[in-house]
Amino acid sequence: MIGNVKILTHQGKQYIPDVTTTKLSGIFRGRPEINKENIDTKALVALCPTDAIAANPVRIDLGKCVFCGECAFAFPEKIKFTTDYKIATNDRNNLIIKEGETKNIILNPVLIKKEIANFFNGSLKLRHVSAGSDNSCELELNACSNVNFDMSRFGIEFVASPRHADGIVITGPITQSMAEPLQICYDAIPTPKIIILAGTDAISGGIFADSPAINRRFLEKYQVDLYVPGNPIHPLTFINGVLELIRKRK
Repeated sequence: MIGNVKILTHQGKQYIPDVTTTKLSGIFRGRPEINKENIDTKALVALCPTDAIAANPVRIDLGKCVFCGECAFAFPEKIKFTTDYKIATNDRNNLIIKEGETKNIILNPVLIKKEIANFFNGSLKLRHVSAGSDNSCELELNACSNVNFDMSRFGIEFVASPRHADGIVITGPITQSMAEPLQICYDAIPTPKIIILAGTDAISGGIFADSPAINRRFLEKYQVDLYVPGNPIHPLTFINGVLELIRKRK
C-alpha cells in the first residue's frame, strides 16, 4: 500500500485522458532553453559526449543529444530543460535549439507528403525495426500502446508484417548486420509509406555515430517523415508527433 502511494505521489494518475494536453513532472527533460548568459563556452561544448552542443551561438542539436542533462547541471544559469515533450518534427533543422529561442518545435507543413493526410488520417499501421538499438526506445514504443497512453484509440498501431504496414519506425543507429534486413522490410511495405526515426541513435547515430559497425546509407536514399528525439523517446513525444504528422490540414 505504501509503495502504491509513493508511485501515485511521484507519477500522478497513470491513465492519461488527453495525451495532447497532459503535463509532465519536473524530472522529465524535454525541449531545452538556452539563455544569453556569458559562460565558458569551450567547457560547455567539451562536456557533451555526442558533440550535440556547438558555440557561436550556443546551440543544442536534439538529434544528437542524449538528454543526460550534464550541460544543465554544470551551467544551470545557461541551460535548462523544460517539460515540453512535443519535440518531434519532420524538419531536421528544427531540432537545433539556439540560445535565446523559446519557441515550440513544430512540423513544417511544406515537407509533409500530400498523401499522408489523405490515406493515414484515420488509421496508421506501423512496422517497427530495431536496427541495433539498446532496447530502451523499444520499451517506450511498447508503452505507447498500453492502457495509460492508449495510442490505438487514434487508430495508430504496430503490426507484425511490413505488408500490413503504412510505414516503418526505426530505432537504433542501423548496424551493418541490420542494413539489409531494414531495406527488405521497407521494400515490402506498400506505397505510399512513411519513415519515422525514433530516438537519438536512429536520428544521428548517437554515441555510435563514428563507429565502423554502423551503415546508415539507407537514410541517404529516402525522405524521413518524422524525427522523434529522445534517449529514449517518451511515448507522449512519439504519439503527438505522429498525430501532428497525419492530421487533416486545410
